[in-house]
Amino acid sequence: MAKLNQYQKYSNLIKTEAKRIGFSTCGIAKATFLEEEAPKLEQWLKNGYHGEMKYMENHFDMRLDPRLLVNGAKSVISLSYNYFPEKEQNLDSYKIAKYAYGQDYHHVVKSKLKELLNFIQEQIGEVNGRAFVDSAPILERSWAEKAGLGWNGKHSLLIQKELGSYFFLAELILDLELDYDQPFQTDHCGTCTKCIDACPTEAILANNTIDGSKCISYFTIELKNEIPSEVKGQFEDWMFGCDICQDVCPWNRFSKPHNEPLFNPQPELLDMTKSDWEEITEDVFRKVFKKSAVKRTKFTGLQRNIKFIKNT
Repeated sequence: MAKLNQYQKYSNLIKTEAKRIGFSTCGIAKATFLEEEAPKLEQWLKNGYHGEMKYMENHFDMRLDPRLLVNGAKSVISLSYNYFPEKEQNLDSYKIAKYAYGQDYHHVVKSKLKELLNFIQEQIGEVNGRAFVDSAPILERSWAEKAGLGWNGKHSLLIQKELGSYFFLAELILDLELDYDQPFQTDHCGTCTKCIDACPTEAILANNTIDGSKCISYFTIELKNEIPSEVKGQFEDWMFGCDICQDVCPWNRFSKPHNEPLFNPQPELLDMTKSDWEEITEDVFRKVFKKSAVKRTKFTGLQRNIKFIKNT
């Protein structure tokens, strides 16, 4: 019984500190092999839903077993970090997914995770662990569901009753045994199909599955070649990423603006019009997207996307 109390004490300590650092929610699951997810991932890859994202085929076993990422792993701590903006872009604009308004979340959230890991090591002792923010072969939404944070919506994104879905997920994998949360059991999407109906490229399939090779985010970010002509006229002005499935989700009426100054956009970004984007120079691109995730698509990639949308 004393040991159990110690696990609870450590878990409470970690959750309290996570909240203080700025994470919205924190849950903990036992590090095990993801048995149910294995056949689903295999089929998803067989169906070619990853398109040209060939890296998704790598490290299959690692994606399913956190113990291959951290020796002796016992716990997966899942955390969410809100990015819902207070203000959105000008209506007369080519659109950017809200997650990319400010500085690159990989760096911002990773530094918070490292702060939490340092705290754990200082307070608890010799703990080996690694921090992940969409940066390694880990099925983050599965772990978040197992840690009780929320459920996977029909658009395959994690939804939380109190927050909606505009948040990043992050993980700490530790070789420390902790008190584990109950997996989230209830799917609160019910019979709603708003996200499926609203997706212009029909990328959202049955059984909470996404055909990544049809997603606007895939075409505007991941695809390095020319965008196929068969999707002309279907982007609804999205030039980097897409929020359509989240914007129509009824649960996102509960989204609250974030408190992270590093996620605030450069002031000119929100006011730029379509003609501003069409005439954007590389210097302006560098200024507006300094330290931004949009740099992934590069200036030439953004130009390609704008041209594709404009000529449809």
